[in-house]
Amino acid sequence: MYILVLCFCFSIIRKFRLARMLSGRLLLVSTLFAVTRSVPVDRNVKIPEEQNNVEDKEEDSLDTGLYYDRYLREVIDVLETDTHFREKLQAANADDIKSGKLSKELDFVSHHVRTKLDELKRQEVSRLRMLIKAKMDATTDQNVQIDHTSLLKQFEHLDQQNQHTFEARDLEMLIKAATRDLESYDAARHEEFKRYEMLKEHERREYLKSLDEEKREKEERRLEEMKQKHKEHPKVNVPGSRDQLQEVWEETDGLDPKEFNPKTFFKLHDTNGDGVLDEQEMEALFTKELEKVYDPKNEEDDMMEMEEERLRMREHVMKNVDTNHDRLVSLQEFLKSTERKDFSNTAGWETLDEKPAYTEQELRQFEADLAVQEAELGKRAEQLWKEHEDLKQRERELQEQKKEYQQAVMQMAQRQKAPQVQEQPPSGPQEELQFVGDKQPEKEKIEQTHLQTETLPPTEPPRNQPDQAS
Repeated sequence: MYILVLCFCFSIIRKFRLARMLSGRLLLVSTLFAVTRSVPVDRNVKIPEEQNNVEDKEEDSLDTGLYYDRYLREVIDVLETDTHFREKLQAANADDIKSGKLSKELDFVSHHVRTKLDELKRQEVSRLRMLIKAKMDATTDQNVQIDHTSLLKQFEHLDQQNQHTFEARDLEMLIKAATRDLESYDAARHEEFKRYEMLKEHERREYLKSLDEEKREKEERRLEEMKQKHKEHPKVNVPGSRDQLQEVWEETDGLDPKEFNPKTFFKLHDTNGDGVLDEQEMEALFTKELEKVYDPKNEEDDMMEMEEERLRMREHVMKNVDTNHDRLVSLQEFLKSTERKDFSNTAGWETLDEKPAYTEQELRQFEADLAVQEAELGKRAEQLWKEHEDLKQRERELQEQKKEYQQAVMQMAQRQKAPQVQEQPPSGPQEELQFVGDKQPEKEKIEQTHLQTETLPPTEPPRNQPDQAS
């Protein structure tokens, strides 16, 4: 089992998977670490291999939802291997951890542990740089130089000035960041649910507008009937009241309600035997109340609303019972809450259908913001479509060029394969070869012939010719 390094975050870490249950099915979540007040464990007892595998899978599946969740887990896994740090942790309280007093004990851990922590930090810095680069590449010009050192300052769970070694300041910053981020979860969860409800109402109104008058009236009647059917449920007891706890005592534990004993009740529902009720164990107590209102088989019951109701119930109990605000309910705090006057409150719990998550003004503002977002998305979609058409046109042009190049290549190949006809050189009057260098201009030829005629000797008159005078 794991040691709870961030014990003040013990129950906060557990609730994240519950918040993600939109279908209404409860997810079984085990603890990330064992609290320092855990009962002794007999190490001679052999745990079945199948049970070990199930526990390992549950621990691996836990997710706080923090963007540095893996880094947080790995740091805790390494720290718990150090005997000195483990002993100091067992003696520390939540205030010591929050104030950073425990972080100073990092200087006394073994060299082997420090080396592993250094490597984890370098890996985390490298991962953050990759995230920054991916974000910058998607939003800015790729030629812009990125100053990773300055951009790393936006991450507050590690010391950006020292990016190579894990120091006491790193542990202190990790604890503070996890505390702040996890404690802000409830507020973010309520805002998320409010947006969910407003979007659902917006879509309902838009759908009704799209119908003709007859169909709209029929649909409005159907929706109103579903709404009224959802409201028809048994009384929901106030979470943490006597009536609510006695109902669990009787129906879940199978005990006589007249023999209700707060101390026995506490021990029965401290399922891991660590001496405290964490938020998961507290929320399990509200299942019977929630089943009165929500049924996943009913169309009118929204399972997202059920999880919001569970969150509201848990906040109500923690506000009244968790006096030291460590998100854990000790036996003393629980017993003290049963002595309060409002413990015997018999009034019913005001459910979400009686207390809307938003006002009409908030809905109008939400719809106005939604219209602006839709307009921006429309412009962006139009721009992307234009770019798409331009790319298609460019692709067609490239295809045409490709065809022209292919045709040119084919023509050149055909010319190379065709037989070449050799031309005969010109010949003279005596069939002698005449080359280009032997050719003479026509005028020069006539002059040369005339010169040859003048140099010839005079011809003799023919003999044996009769004399014309006689």
